[in-house]
Amino acid sequence: MEQFDENTPMFVISVAAELAVMHPQTLRQYDRMGLVVPTRTGGGGRRYTMRNVAQLREIARLSTEGVSLEGIKRVLELENQNAELKQRVRDLEAALANELMQRPGNRVFAAGDQGVESLQVGQRPSKRTGIVLWRAR
Repeated sequence: MEQFDENTPMFVISVAAELAVMHPQTLRQYDRMGLVVPTRTGGGGRRYTMRNVAQLREIARLSTEGVSLEGIKRVLELENQNAELKQRVRDLEAALANELMQRPGNRVFAAGDQGVESLQVGQRPSKRTGIVLWRAR
């Protein structure tokens, strides 16, 4: 079974326009301007994703607040860059977790008052017997 997410192209222009409460010609104009660029079918038809529809709604909101189309384009570029970076972080975290799970027991760490210290397998962290005095100010 095929998986669907917010980036799955599934809406033709008329459906996307209806979901975004816009005229299809407005979507074509935004495509030409590079604001919201849908994927294309083999025959050249536009296919919009849920993310595209959310962006179209965001354009409408920003436009009613008086933001220019150039300003909106910059906002969308930054949001897209932010989404890509978040995905990259998630991918790297998953790769790191996978790598650590592939090598169990190779690294052991202990945290203490002096920070994090690396230990050999089977080694115990050194005990500190110092007294720490704390007074409320």
